[in-house]
Amino acid sequence: MDKNTLSGVLLMTAIVFGFMYLNRPSQEEIQQRQEAARQDSIARVLEREQSLRIPEITADDVNTLRGAMAQFGVLNSDSTRTITTDSYALRLSNDTVIEGVIKTPQGEVDVNNVIAGLYPTDWNQENKAAAGRTIGKAIADLANYRSLTQFRSGEDTVIKLKNNVLSVDISTKGAQISSAVLSEYKSYLNGDTTEMKIWGKEDNMFFFTLYSDSQKFRTDAFYFTPEVENDSTVLMKLELGADSWFGIRYSMPDPNGYYVEMDVVQHNIATANVISESASAMDLCWWQNMPRLEVGEVMEQRNSALYYKPDGEDVEHLSEMDNDGEIVDMPLKWIGFKNQFFSSILIANDSFNAKADLNSAEIKGSKEFIKRMKAEASVNYSVNKSDVASFTFYLGPNLYPVLSKMDNVNPDGGDLKLTEVIPLGWSLFRWINTGVIIPVFTFLSKHIANYGIIILILTLLIKLVLFPFTYKTYRSQAKMKVLGPEIKEINDKYPGNDNAMIRQQKTMELYSKAGVSPMGGCLPMLLQMPILVAMFSFFPSCIELRGQSFLWATDLSAPDTVSWLSWDANIPVISWLFDNHISIFCLLMTVTNIIYSKIMMQSQPGGATMPGMKLMTYGMPLMFLFWFNNYAAGLSYYYFLSLLITIIQTYVIRHWVIDENKVRAEMAENAKKPRKKNGWLARMEEAQRKQQALMREQAKQQNKRRR
Repeated sequence: MDKNTLSGVLLMTAIVFGFMYLNRPSQEEIQQRQEAARQDSIARVLEREQSLRIPEITADDVNTLRGAMAQFGVLNSDSTRTITTDSYALRLSNDTVIEGVIKTPQGEVDVNNVIAGLYPTDWNQENKAAAGRTIGKAIADLANYRSLTQFRSGEDTVIKLKNNVLSVDISTKGAQISSAVLSEYKSYLNGDTTEMKIWGKEDNMFFFTLYSDSQKFRTDAFYFTPEVENDSTVLMKLELGADSWFGIRYSMPDPNGYYVEMDVVQHNIATANVISESASAMDLCWWQNMPRLEVGEVMEQRNSALYYKPDGEDVEHLSEMDNDGEIVDMPLKWIGFKNQFFSSILIANDSFNAKADLNSAEIKGSKEFIKRMKAEASVNYSVNKSDVASFTFYLGPNLYPVLSKMDNVNPDGGDLKLTEVIPLGWSLFRWINTGVIIPVFTFLSKHIANYGIIILILTLLIKLVLFPFTYKTYRSQAKMKVLGPEIKEINDKYPGNDNAMIRQQKTMELYSKAGVSPMGGCLPMLLQMPILVAMFSFFPSCIELRGQSFLWATDLSAPDTVSWLSWDANIPVISWLFDNHISIFCLLMTVTNIIYSKIMMQSQPGGATMPGMKLMTYGMPLMFLFWFNNYAAGLSYYYFLSLLITIIQTYVIRHWVIDENKVRAEMAENAKKPRKKNGWLARMEEAQRKQQALMREQAKQQNKRRR
């Protein structure tokens, strides 16, 4: 080891030990940690002692249990009353005699032996203590759940409802949907093609909460008994005795519908002495760990949010990018957990009460889930109503025609505006998409199977419709190009900032003389912008492109990644700009954008020499490369086609349609005619005159001050 290496090792050792010394805990911190450890040890010992202590069951405890069973036990045909759960099975005879067994991991023991403290000889102390505590648990269950105690245990089975497009499993545990699978779609998570399950048992929870005078009951705590009413309807019931029951009915009436009707129903519930007669509301809670379903993780994250519609108002949503929450102080018509291409939406036939609590939070570091969404709301309730509340669960794709038809299931006939979960842009752009683009796209998809060809045809149709505006733009550019030498002459004759107003005035006079409007090329381009922006909203939301391949792109709704332009390593700067891939269609779009920008720059008088123009020409397309790299391949493909067609149009129009000599002759003829200044040009010249007068006055004042 040489001298420098030895010195380095010693220095590093000194730094490590110095850091350890400076960050050593103080004596007070050491004592606090020791005391905390001692308290934890004591707590564990006490907990262990408690688990081994066999509780004494007094006569009062037995009387309490006897009275609770007499009041809340299930009445049988032989006049006995029973309560059965996973922990005990008890029977009360003649309102006095308690019989039955206590269930433990070591086996069953007679309840009266437990009351008397008599246990099998081979039982250990901990199991005896657990059996004794079960008596207290039975008393607590009956006090809390009353006649519902019998439903606290059971077997979790499922009843399947299915139509041509949707399959749902209804669980007897909680009478809730435990699974929802879309038969016509697949999940592409992690590159695997699997069934499209948008609702999973472990990732969703939905329950209602009802109230007694002193307790509350969550439906997810009980095991329901299924009654299959027909092929498309099942009623989950809690039989409370004395012709009293509570239930949740599920039905799928439409063989091709992505929705499930859910009705909360009850019968003679007041006689069961469970729910308070003063109860006026029934709460509901719904949360979901939203699963990842798409290849394009970035766009799926950006397009997932909690949506809701206040009754009679427009649709709103929580933030897509950040954790967000809101208490909505008005009745709601529906609440939806919206993924990029699929949604779970709960629609109230009437409305949810005000004060709904809505929350959305990102699940960081997960490759399986995107966000955790939660909604808490309430609906009106009365023990005297048979039909408590009705809802519709939409569990399907964010497909515009399908969501539009969902308005037909709304009993009040109002517009549910479910299509608002599809982000199609602001009002003007949304109108373009819903009124023009989507109908044309849908029509083409009925006759053409390849969506790459459909996008090509759609692009050609859009270009055909916009051609009059495009032609007018090129004509204006041709006129501006003819005037280029004269504009350059004006710029050379009046250089510098001091002559800016004169230079502008002379330029305007030249435009007026030649019959050229400086806005002639801009306005047609501005008229095309709404369509370009509308398409920017349309393609990332177009579920029809999902899973559709074209050329090298395996999924037009996700970035078109190929192995030789993808990487797993975290490359500084490169990975930040491009994630872990470069989209080929996005790259092609960038190249054509640079070419088009250069052509446009050359067509402007003096454009090639304008300061910063080259930076704009090459800088903006590169910005779009970073921006669009994670967008849908279909969007980049459309922009690439649009730019390519525009370049071809430019070349054809300039070389075969517009003759610059004819344009020059036309402008010469215009110059001979007396022209009346239009209002805009007159206002510009008047503003220039006022500006010049102001500048002259300022110059005079400055000269006076110098003297």
